[in-house]
Amino acid sequence: MAPLPSGAQTRQPIAVIGAGHIGGTVGALWVKAGHPVMFASRNPAELKPLVEQLGPLARAGTVAQAIRYADVIFLAVPYKALPQIGADNKADLKDKVVLDACNAVAGRDGDMAQQALATGVGVATQGYLPGTHVVRAFNTLGYHVLEAEANRPAPRLAIPLAGDDANAVRIAQDLVRDAGFDPVLVGGLDTARRFQQRGDPGYGQQATATELKRKLGLAP
Repeated sequence: MAPLPSGAQTRQPIAVIGAGHIGGTVGALWVKAGHPVMFASRNPAELKPLVEQLGPLARAGTVAQAIRYADVIFLAVPYKALPQIGADNKADLKDKVVLDACNAVAGRDGDMAQQALATGVGVATQGYLPGTHVVRAFNTLGYHVLEAEANRPAPRLAIPLAGDDANAVRIAQDLVRDAGFDPVLVGGLDTARRFQQRGDPGYGQQATATELKRKLGLAP
């Protein structure tokens, strides 16, 4: 996949898997920035009010349809859903960029949550989605914060990122900007453990890029 140039005029198609609070909010921000977005759920008919509200750039589909629709996929589903998504769509997911906003929560996701947290959620996600280029993004803040703070006057709110593939990271950075935030690259996918759950230094921080880098000990 060619690198995505900066700016919403690129009209990068995006698949949003899981159109709940986080997926619906971030996907709507991308639609408003000019990106065609397919929102997916197990029952696409339930997404009709959302896509009608967002206009002609938004559409609804099944998970399989959405994965085929775009080379960039935003995942915002319960973490326990990832193994099945990866198994059911292995061929269509190959070589695609996956922005992973799924958090591992023991009370909801069971033993696999503890395993993912121990391994590092980013690394664990890559294992469930072989052949993709995973970037952790948009997992640290609630949807109400994302909705309220998007596109605020500078300095914008920062979103931490972690990924191993340089091109996938560039795409994620551009999409964070298009959603109305400043990306902060923490490092490779293994560094996503620095913002994977409550209590980690990069999690839940309503901070500017300069402030977040300082909290994480990154170069300004």
